[in-house]
Amino acid sequence: MNKLLNIFWQFFLLGWTSFGGPAAHLGYFRTNFVEKKKWLTDVEYSQLIALSQFLPGPGSSQVGFALGYQRAGLLGGLAAFVGFTLPSFAILLAVAMSSQLFLSADWYQGLIAGLKLLAVVVVADATLQMFRSFCKSQLTIGLCVISAALLLLFPGVVVQMAILIVAAMIGYYWLPGDSDSQQKARFVIWPLVLFAVLLVGLPFLVSFSPMARVISDFFQAGSMVFGGGHVVLPLLQSTTEGLISTDTFLTGYAAAQAVPGPMFTLATYLGYFVSESSPVLGATVATMAIFLPGFLLVIGVLPAWQALAGRAKIAGAVAGINASVVGLLLSALYSPVFISAVHSGLEMALVLIGAFLLRGMKLSVFWLVLLFIGVGILLL
Repeated sequence: MNKLLNIFWQFFLLGWTSFGGPAAHLGYFRTNFVEKKKWLTDVEYSQLIALSQFLPGPGSSQVGFALGYQRAGLLGGLAAFVGFTLPSFAILLAVAMSSQLFLSADWYQGLIAGLKLLAVVVVADATLQMFRSFCKSQLTIGLCVISAALLLLFPGVVVQMAILIVAAMIGYYWLPGDSDSQQKARFVIWPLVLFAVLLVGLPFLVSFSPMARVISDFFQAGSMVFGGGHVVLPLLQSTTEGLISTDTFLTGYAAAQAVPGPMFTLATYLGYFVSESSPVLGATVATMAIFLPGFLLVIGVLPAWQALAGRAKIAGAVAGINASVVGLLLSALYSPVFISAVHSGLEMALVLIGAFLLRGMKLSVFWLVLLFIGVGILLL
C-alpha cells in the first residue's frame, strides 16, 4: 500500500506542475524517475518511449502508466494514471462548470504566456539530455537531424509514423545491440482481446443510451490517435461536431493547453457539454474512455516488448527509434512550443534564465512554475 501511495503522490505532484504537452512530460518523467528516483535506467526509459510511439493513445500518459505498472503491477499503473491526470481533470471540469468567466482576463493570458515560456525551457532541456543519451554515433545523430528536418518540412502523423518505421529498420540492420537475449516474448492476451471487443462492439451499443454514445465516441478517438497531444484535436472536433459550438470547443482547447498534465483531458471538458442530463458523469466517463484503449494496449504489449528489446537486432531498432524520437522532440521544440511562446527579446531572455535555473542551479520545476506564472502575470 505504501508503494502505491508513493506512486500516486509522485505522479500527483507532477500532475500539478507538468506544463508543456507530451514532449515536456517526457522530460519531467526522465528528470524525476530516471535522474532523481532512479526507478529505471535511461535504456529502460527509452524502451518505454519507443513502445509509446508505436501504440495509439496518449504517448506521455502511456509512459507514465507503464512506469507505475512496472513498479507495482496494474494497481501501480492505475495509481500513476490517477495521480497524473487528476489535477488537469479537476481544473478542466471547473473550467467547464464556470465556462468562460476568466479565460479572456488579462492576468490569465499572462499566466498562459509565462507557462508557455517554461514549456520552452523544459522541452529544450529534455531534448538536450536525450540527445546526449541516444545520439552518440554519426548514424544516430544523422537519424535525429533528418527526422527533425523532415517533420519540420512535412508535419503530420503519417510522416511521423513513416520516420519512426524507417528509423527502426535502419537501426535493426545497422545498430545491433551488444547482447542477444533469447527470452521468449509473451503478450498478455486479455487486455488485447478486451481492446478489440470494445473497439468493434461499442458502436453497436450507442442506441441504448446517451452515455453509451459518449463511451463509444471517446474510446474510438483514443484508439485512433498515434502520438497523442494535439493529434487528438481533429478527431475530438469531428466527434463533437453538432453537439457543441465551435467557440465552446476552442475554449476547451485553450484551457487544455494552459493546464498541466495530459492534453487528452480535453475529453473532460467536452464530455461535460455533450452530456446535458449528467454533465459531471459525462466528463468522468469521457475521460476514462479516451485513456482506456492506450492503457489496455500497454498492458498487453509491454511484457513482450521488454523481452524483444533485449535481442540484439531489436535493440538496434529501438536505438534507431530513440534517435529519431529525439529528432521529433527537436521539431516539437520549434513548433509548436517555441514559435507559440517566444515573440520578443524579453521572452527569449526569460527562456535563457529559466534554462540556467533548471540545469545550472538545479532549481525544482515546482518553483520554476511559480516563478514563470508570476513573471507572466507581471510582465507579459
